Amino acid sequence: MATPTSDGTYTFDNGAPDAVPQMRALESFLDPITMRRLARPVLRLGSTCWEVGAGGGSMARRIARAVGGDGSVLATDIDPTHLVADGNLRVRRHDVRADPPPGDAFDLIHARLVLLHLPERRRVLRTLAGALAPGGWLVVEEFDCTTPVRVLTAPSDDAAKLFAQVMDTMMGVLQDHGADLGWAQDVHTEMTLAGLADVDTVTHSQSWAGGSTGTSLYETNSRQLEPDLLAAGLSPQQLTAFRRLVRDPAFAVMSYHFVSTRGRLGATPHTP
Repeated sequence: MATPTSDGTYTFDNGAPDAVPQMRALESFLDPITMRRLARPVLRLGSTCWEVGAGGGSMARRIARAVGGDGSVLATDIDPTHLVADGNLRVRRHDVRADPPPGDAFDLIHARLVLLHLPERRRVLRTLAGALAPGGWLVVEEFDCTTPVRVLTAPSDDAAKLFAQVMDTMMGVLQDHGADLGWAQDVHTEMTLAGLADVDTVTHSQSWAGGSTGTSLYETNSRQLEPDLLAAGLSPQQLTAFRRLVRDPAFAVMSYHFVSTRGRLGATPHTP
């Protein structure tokens, strides 16, 4: 998923060299969690679905298989470089901030790690809710980054402090680019205000060992944000030590808190 900054450029560019490892790490961690959240009654055979900010397309492909030949999935992204249309899966370049919804009768709309990066996040959520068919579900999933990531084990106290310092700087960079690190906590309320029913929220977190796919996400993000991290005061030596640390089997850390919120449009269509 490409994510916009306050100046209209992108924090995480789908065309950048580190985009693919970032997407693969996220997919490995999050896809099984998301599929559990999309289980019946949310996702059914024959459903018409919209995957917002589809990134590498893994969830769009999973949903396409789940809805069967009578269903359809539209995968959109501002940069659909990694998306491939196939069968009941269609692809479209689309900016959810500025473009009108590509339809107004979706049985499922799913947006993962998209809205927290958008200054227009509340308006966009209402737009998504307005594009649901009666009885359709909106599922919004975000990282809650308000609590510092907890180090479980580290080779030394200095190593643990370095990890905390780099992560704190990284969160500051994301905020400077327009991200709301606490947006995940607001989604439930915003869905209710948008008129959705049966709103519920689940939070997931797990330990990641050094050298795992999970900790590779921290390393990849440090590479993607390196110019900003250096500008914020970190040294190249600190970033090198950070990347070495998250590959160390003696290191373990908790993942970001992943917050999944879903809500259903009632029988009467809602106008945002």
